[in-house]
Amino acid sequence: MTASPFPGMDPYLENPALWPGLHALLISSVAMALGPQVAPRYYVAVEQRTYIVAAEPPTFIGRPDIAVIGPPPAPSQLPTGAAAAAALERPVTIELPLPDPVRERYLEIRDVVTHEVITVLEILSPTNKQPGPGRRQYERKRRQVLHTPTNLVEIDLLRAWDPMPMGTIPASHYRILVSRGWERPQAHLYPFNLNESIPEVPIPLRPDDEEPTLALGELLTQIYERMRYDLRIDYTQEPVPPLDPALAAWSHELLCQAGLRQSPPQAEHHPNPSEE
Repeated sequence: MTASPFPGMDPYLENPALWPGLHALLISSVAMALGPQVAPRYYVAVEQRTYIVAAEPPTFIGRPDIAVIGPPPAPSQLPTGAAAAAALERPVTIELPLPDPVRERYLEIRDVVTHEVITVLEILSPTNKQPGPGRRQYERKRRQVLHTPTNLVEIDLLRAWDPMPMGTIPASHYRILVSRGWERPQAHLYPFNLNESIPEVPIPLRPDDEEPTLALGELLTQIYERMRYDLRIDYTQEPVPPLDPALAAWSHELLCQAGLRQSPPQAEHHPNPSEE
């Protein structure tokens, strides 16, 4: 069996060990699916942004505006004798926190003649969804797009962290935002849950254009099967991030029906001596 057992988004694909590769494949698949639909008036361009983040958890690496230098030690505090010789040994091996560049791709639909950006299509990743410099940078770019006539399609296939700002929205595990430049501040949100299929969504171009459709669920199914994710996922373990208890019970039953897990054996009933 090579198909995912889940009806829509497979939560095991959200694992940080799998997501970067899936993100890259999904960007390419969406570009190839939309390219023929928007031609010949438009073309799809794969663009890239770079985040500079700390290699270790959440520290911001930068140069302070003001350096505070303490006074030199008093003579009575200086080491003497063997201690002084040891203190002057150079060099000392240390480790520096190095910035880690994270490159992410997104899509732009552009006019063939003017190369004007008509639609921006984003697939959110942990870097631009979790709190920190990456999210702040993405939210700035997002606000810039929303203040222009450019359309925005934003795909959120990650259960973790807060959704992007968009007012009061229904609770859901995943969501796709379609914001047409000429309809703002109104936009269309397609929320869906783990136990549902991924909805097909229209991709806006210009107001007088027929809108192509993005069948994201079909693309994910093709990627899963062609890249044999079934060989990389251990469905006997819980996904990362984990599911809440009710969803975990539903997932367990689904995986048992697919033959990817075994139901726990029912406890045998041993009669109490008082029952005999």
